[in-house]
Amino acid sequence: MNISLRKIYTVLFFLGVFFIPFNSYRGISFLGEYRRDAAILFFLASILFCFLEVMLKRKIVVPIKSIYFQILLLFVMCLIFSIGVNFISVLDNYYKQTSGLNRFLRQFIALLLMILVFLVCHAITIRYSVKQVLFKFRKAFLYSFIVVVFYGFFECLIVYFKILAFKDFLFLFNYFPFTDVYLDTTFGRISSVSYEPPFLAIYLITVSGWMFSYIVTEKGFSRYIPSILIMLLTFFSGSRTAFIVVSLQLSAFLWITFSVSKKFQNILQRFILINFMFFTILLSFNHSKIIPAIEKKIQTLNFKKNIDTNVSNKSRFGIQYASLLVFSENPILGVGFGQQTYHSIDRYPMWATKENYEFKESYLNQLKKSFPPGFNMYTRLLAETGLVGTMIFISFIFILIYISKKRILSQFNEQRVLSIIIYVSFVGFTINWFQFDSFRLYGFWICLSLFIYNGKYLVNE
Repeated sequence: MNISLRKIYTVLFFLGVFFIPFNSYRGISFLGEYRRDAAILFFLASILFCFLEVMLKRKIVVPIKSIYFQILLLFVMCLIFSIGVNFISVLDNYYKQTSGLNRFLRQFIALLLMILVFLVCHAITIRYSVKQVLFKFRKAFLYSFIVVVFYGFFECLIVYFKILAFKDFLFLFNYFPFTDVYLDTTFGRISSVSYEPPFLAIYLITVSGWMFSYIVTEKGFSRYIPSILIMLLTFFSGSRTAFIVVSLQLSAFLWITFSVSKKFQNILQRFILINFMFFTILLSFNHSKIIPAIEKKIQTLNFKKNIDTNVSNKSRFGIQYASLLVFSENPILGVGFGQQTYHSIDRYPMWATKENYEFKESYLNQLKKSFPPGFNMYTRLLAETGLVGTMIFISFIFILIYISKKRILSQFNEQRVLSIIIYVSFVGFTINWFQFDSFRLYGFWICLSLFIYNGKYLVNE
């Protein structure tokens, strides 16, 4: 019976990994910020069966001796402490039909779900060898990536190259689980099976390290295909975040792999040459579209100009600015986890709210229950937990990146490859949190579990 439960929650967990990019369907409203995520349904089921196994065996597997897990627990306790010291103001907070205490509980449960995903991942991986872990997780990510690429290819033909003959074919994806087809014919951006380009960007950041790793583990030209497809999807998604972060992830991958092995150096040189040739061929066949697209992509990096002309950017920077104002008034312990919005609504700058429909129709609209996003994890933590909580969190992710890099230089074979993937992924998640304020990054928690798992083979750590 116990073995059957183990198999069930393992299969469910890997189904969750597969469905991470799928969030374009209407979703289940009571799941809150997870309502659109298909992955959470499988992860919740996996957590349930894992809990049943724990109850039957009366034994729980938690990496309590891991210093990294202990730092995570310290951060969680800091979040609870931030509510305790601000409890009176939390009780007074009320906005969009939601009390401050209710908001804290929702946000804390959302974080707790991710920690449970991390723990189930840990319970699964400790039963496998490093080679098995590497190939099982990478295969799950690869299968979902194939679907994302297949959908994105036809979506790109329709919205970017205006080949409308494929439209009826793409709408067949409405019959695929957790997928509602939407075409952005106005701006020509693709999102594949994800809800919007920003969510596709998060998925690409999540799988980049895994797809790049094929370069150093496989043979022949096929080893380069996943990486080339990552870059193409990143380009056509139209997401500035994806373009910046994935490019930095690729740079981190090339730099760290180039420095550890002469064999890798030759492989990477061929990869750079192939990409240059591929881009040259693509440019020669369709320069009339590619060159303007590149120019447009470069223009999106002009943040000053975009603040003046782009409503979403005005909202993004305005909300971050308000969070910093809240922090300046509560610098040590913040205003309490989940309480940022209650204190920010009176501090949004005029240059952000003026002639901005997002504030009028959504962020400051009391009839809409959804809270305005903070758009930046670091400014959010500064406002909610002050310097204490923010420094614990930043120190935590800095340690993860530093140790991941250190391991690469001391490990071999599958262990080294897994560490390269984890390192590249942590770099991406850390940068992505500059424009995303939620802990709902499935890839981060999976990589954290694999990071702790991979470290158990190092006697000096």
